[in-house]
Formats: sequence, structure tokens, C-alpha cells
Amino acid sequence: MKTLKYLLLLVVTATLLVSCDKKTSKETDKVAYQCPMKCEGDKVYSEKGNCPVCEMKLRPTSKVATKVLSSFISEESIFNLTTKWNTQDGKEIELKELKGKTLVMVMIYTTCKAACPRLTADMRNIEDKIPADLKNEVEFILVSIDPVNDTPEKLKAFAKENFLEGPQWTLLQGTESGVREFANVLAVKYKQISPLDFSHSNIISVFNPGGELVHQQEGLGVDNKETIKKIIETINTH
Repeated sequence: MKTLKYLLLLVVTATLLVSCDKKTSKETDKVAYQCPMKCEGDKVYSEKGNCPVCEMKLRPTSKVATKVLSSFISEESIFNLTTKWNTQDGKEIELKELKGKTLVMVMIYTTCKAACPRLTADMRNIEDKIPADLKNEVEFILVSIDPVNDTPEKLKAFAKENFLEGPQWTLLQGTESGVREFANVLAVKYKQISPLDFSHSNIISVFNPGGELVHQQEGLGVDNKETIKKIIETINTH
């Protein structure tokens, strides 16, 4: 009988140890890493690394992470595209570095005098209508269809002229092949009709934090109610 009691005690002890071990494992999985300067607000990562903005080493955060980035990228994600891009600040990035926020994207060129100023105004209008408590969850991206002329310096000047200077605004210059590839993903058509002029589609696209297309708004000065609704819905479900 005593032997049986000892065996039962050993089984219970072993079960408790395994349970504690699993708990510790789960708690370890919750560790999140964040930029000490909070360049990207409350954005956190599931793995160690460096901040894509200031390049400082990410530090573990003691706060419970509400949105830890997964390393999984679906086949439909734009983060599968490996083209290099230059921001208006001259930093080279890949699209996957934009992962983690809802993205609102449009393709323009800085010498455009007709549609692009209106598309840019539409982007500002959308940004203005995002609730204040959700603004840090959205990033607005303008991709140039004229990578030869739209250098980072020109993009930066365009951003200043059009009041796109906050941290939520990113302007990108790519390669001609990279821009064409990206346009095909968005179903944006464009054609150069003179050295500084293009005909192009007028489409604003919304991507979830995983880089998957969830909504498109086509036209100039259109009612953006559905776009705003989809952005908020995407933020709240990811």
C-alpha cells in the first residue's frame, strides 16, 4: 500500500512539473520586443532585432502584447515581393518592413498636375477621418510610378508641399521593374506618354497587417465611407 501511495505521489508531482513547464513555455512565447524610442508607437515584434526606423536594438517589453507580429506571410501578401525601395528620407527598405500595420496605398508621380494632387488629397481626407485612438495602427504609402525622376529628394519635397510629413506617411521610389510588378498586384495600369507625364489608374488600396489586399477605392474625390469602414474593421480584427 505504501509503495502504491509513493507511486501516486510521484505521478502527481510529475504531472504538476509538466504543467508548470508548459505554463512557463507559454509565458515565454508572449515575450514581445519594442523600440526603446517607440518610433512606431506601441508596435511590437515577436523576435529580437533592430528598429526599422532608428535601427536601435529592440528591447523586451513587460507590457502584455496585444499585437505581436507573426513571421507567417501568406501567398497573397505583397510582402512576398523582394524589390528594394527608397523612402523619401533615403532609406532602403523592402515591403515586408511595413508589416504590422494596416496599409493605405496609392500610386502617383510628383510632376502630375491633374489626378495625383486629387489622389493625394483623398489620402489626406481618409487619414483625417481615422479615429485618433487608431491612427498609430495605420500607415499611408505613396508609391511613385516614375522612379527615374522621383528621387528621394523630390519625394521629400512633394511630401512637404502636400502636408504629408508625419510618421504615418511613407513615399517610395522603386526600380522600373519593381514598380511595374507592384502595379500589377494592385491592378493599377499606367503608361508613360511623355518624359514627365503618365496616364494611370486612380486606385487607393487597403492592405491588412499581413500585406493582403482587403479593399480598393477607385476614382477621384469619391465617397470614402466604405474605405474608412474597412480600415477600422481591419484594425479591429488583426
